[in-house]
Amino acid sequence: MTREKAQSAASPAATLVGLGAIALWSVLALLTASAGAIPPFELAALTFAIGGGLGFVYAASRGRLAALVQPWPVWMVGVGGLFGYHALYFAALNRAPPAEASLIAYLWPLLIVLFSALLPGERLRLRHLVGAALGFAGAATLFAGKAGGFSLAAIDPRVLSGYALALACAFVWSSYSVLSRKLKAAPTEAVAGFCVATAALAALCHFAFETNVAPAGAAQWAAIVGLGLGPVGLAFYVWDFGVKHGDIRLLGVAAYAAPVLSTLILVAAGFAPATLSLGAACALIVGGAVVATRRG
Repeated sequence: MTREKAQSAASPAATLVGLGAIALWSVLALLTASAGAIPPFELAALTFAIGGGLGFVYAASRGRLAALVQPWPVWMVGVGGLFGYHALYFAALNRAPPAEASLIAYLWPLLIVLFSALLPGERLRLRHLVGAALGFAGAATLFAGKAGGFSLAAIDPRVLSGYALALACAFVWSSYSVLSRKLKAAPTEAVAGFCVATAALAALCHFAFETNVAPAGAAQWAAIVGLGLGPVGLAFYVWDFGVKHGDIRLLGVAAYAAPVLSTLILVAAGFAPATLSLGAACALIVGGAVVATRRG
């Protein structure tokens, strides 16, 4: 094995850790719905502050606060990925139909699979492409079932700009994930700094563009804390570890399970109905994962 291939060898344990992020993101919609009518940037500021604080406590408990001192390119990738994705996503939802914008933004798992071929020692195989394509088809089926498909009314320039912003989301998060692999020397504890910086930038956007809405009661505060600890906290740490040391192509394919798992949880909680499109999406995404992980 060459030195480059040895450095890029994927750890099954790290891949499993990375899959934890997908499981955590699957409860994002439920907790967000439970948080009430909190404006997006205000919610991002609160939850990323909690997620960043979680990371600082962990780093301090291990005596690794020095890990937060990183070169500026690492900060550019980290903060650009976390804040850039969320800012673009919020802007996209403000201009385009949410289901359609979300589907375009969810091109990022496919782009991760494609971009991973640019990493040293990585080889993109047909099974990865087929698996990613099946996963995207599953996500498309799910969102089409919600929105009834794309509308010709989408020729509205404002809507088209929303689609463009959603596409930019996909490129930002996929680039962040793949570049994190190239910056694997930066320890995962550094994500705490990225979260705090993202919280500060989100707070600035909130004060500039939104009206403050105080959480109403303990249930909404519990949902906000849950978001900060899980989908907008721990998820980013385990994703960072997974894409740096695990099978990044498999993680890209598996990420298509997040919207399906999210919908299943919403159905179980009574926030959404069970539909045929949900069953079809599950079948396509599971099929894509099976294809992508087959050997030979």
